[in-house]
Amino acid sequence: MISDELLEKLNEQMNFEFYSAQSYLALAAYCASESWDGFSNWFIRQAEEETEHGMKIFRFINAVGKRAIITGMESPNNEIRSVLGAFEAAYAHEQEVTRRIYAISDIALADHEHATYQFLKWFIDEQVEEESTVDSIVQRLRRIGNDGNALFILDAELGKRGTTAAAL
Repeated sequence: MISDELLEKLNEQMNFEFYSAQSYLALAAYCASESWDGFSNWFIRQAEEETEHGMKIFRFINAVGKRAIITGMESPNNEIRSVLGAFEAAYAHEQEVTRRIYAISDIALADHEHATYQFLKWFIDEQVEEESTVDSIVQRLRRIGNDGNALFILDAELGKRGTTAAAL
């Protein structure tokens, strides 16, 4: 049975996943305003994925007979000044998501809540992919620097990401 503490943390994470979607939309808006349509597309697709992650937790909470509680959220960071800055912010954000998932997993283990831990295992595996993907893009952007041609090529590559796209 899910403890009140574990349920609270699951609800917090569900809402943080929805906040993540908003954060990625803010990064997409910056890129779109700078005519980096491929980078913008990548962030829009990421926002869609984060929304689905939130809904996955929503469905799990309901499946175990508990209630998902939707809360308000703070405004995302809209002070991005570069494509590299956008992806660095995304990487830091994914590291925070990982930290949160690990903390919830620790509670599930301590509570001997094996079903919840098994559910969270999917998120643990997903975070390895998320961090790796964004880190790879950050590293590529750092190597590219201010090379407009290389930025154009990477923008075009990331613009190919579809709604089910994964890592590069």
